[in-house]
Amino acid sequence: MNFAGHHILGIDQFERSDVDHIFAVADQMRPYAQRQRMTTVLEGAILGSMFFEPSTRTRISFGSAFNLLGGHVRETTGFESTAIAKGESLYDTARVLSGYSDVIVMRHPEAGSVGEFASASRVPVINGGDGANEHPSQALLDLYTIRSELAGRGRDIDGLRIAMVGDLRFGRTVHSLSRLLGRFNDVSVRLVSPAELKMPEGLVEELRMAGHEVIETDQLEQGIANVDIVYSTRIQEERFDTQEDADLYRGRFRLNQSIYTAFCEPNTVIMHPLPRDSRAGAQELDEDLNDDPNLAIFRQSDNGVVLRMALFALILGVEDQVDACSRPVNWTTERRF
Repeated sequence: MNFAGHHILGIDQFERSDVDHIFAVADQMRPYAQRQRMTTVLEGAILGSMFFEPSTRTRISFGSAFNLLGGHVRETTGFESTAIAKGESLYDTARVLSGYSDVIVMRHPEAGSVGEFASASRVPVINGGDGANEHPSQALLDLYTIRSELAGRGRDIDGLRIAMVGDLRFGRTVHSLSRLLGRFNDVSVRLVSPAELKMPEGLVEELRMAGHEVIETDQLEQGIANVDIVYSTRIQEERFDTQEDADLYRGRFRLNQSIYTAFCEPNTVIMHPLPRDSRAGAQELDEDLNDDPNLAIFRQSDNGVVLRMALFALILGVEDQVDACSRPVNWTTERRF
C-alpha cells in the first residue's frame, strides 16, 4: 500500500506487508513518544480532530501523536458544536474542514459515516471509529501490543492463541482486530460472549476462511484457558435500545485475580481497549488485577501514541525525515515509560 495521501478507513486496505511496515515505523517513533527526543517534522501542519462520540484515549492520543511530530491540532467534539446541528451535510462539512486541515481524524456514531465523509474530503481521513463497524487504528495498536508482549517470550503473532471476551456483537475494536488477524497464520481464536452478543457471523467466517481455528462459547472459564492473550471488552451500552437492555449483560464475564489464577496460564497477557467499566456490577476487568504484571492495558494505551505517530508520518510522507528534524528534549520530565 502507498500510504502517502491516502485515507485509513478499514482493515481491508492492509496486506500483511503493510502491517509490518506500520509496525517498523512505530518502533522508530518510540524515542519521541517517550520524550527522549523531539521532532518538528510536521511543523506548520494541522490536524482536524472531529469526534462526534465520547472519547478519551483515541482523541487525545491522536492529538498527542500529531503534537509530538511538531504539528498543531484543532478539535471539534460533539454535534452541538458544529454546523451539522444546523443541518449541514457530511459532504459540506468535509469540503470545508479539509480546506483548513492537512489530515483529519473522525469518529462518528453511524457505520459507514467516516467513509462517506472521506469521499468528499480533500485531505486524508483516518477512521477513529464509525459506530459498531470498525476502529482500524485501535486494531493496529492492539496487534502491535500483542507483538511487543509476545516478543519478550520469543514468540510472534503467527501461532497466537487469543480469547476475545464480552460484547463481540457491538464492539468495533474486536471486529477490526479479527479482520487484522486474518493476515497472519495459525491463529486460534476463542470467542467468549452471551449468545445475544456473539461476533457477527460474517467475521467468524472470515477467520475460518483464513485457516484459523475459531471456538465460540458462553463459558468464561473454558474460553480463557490455554491462551496467550485475554482481550476483554465492555458492554457497549450506547449501542443498545435501552439502558435496561444493556444492564442484562453487565458483569456477566467478569475477570478478577482469582479467576485469572485458577483458569489462565501463568503468563497470559490481559488486554482491553479501554475504557473498562469500573462501576459496581460491571468490572469486566476487576481492579484487583491492577498490580498483576500481566495486565497490559496501560502499555497498550501507551502504544496508541507510537502507532498513531507512525500513521501520520506515513500518510503525510515524512517517515524518512523524522530523525533529521529532531533534537534532545530540553525540559525535565519524570520517567514514566
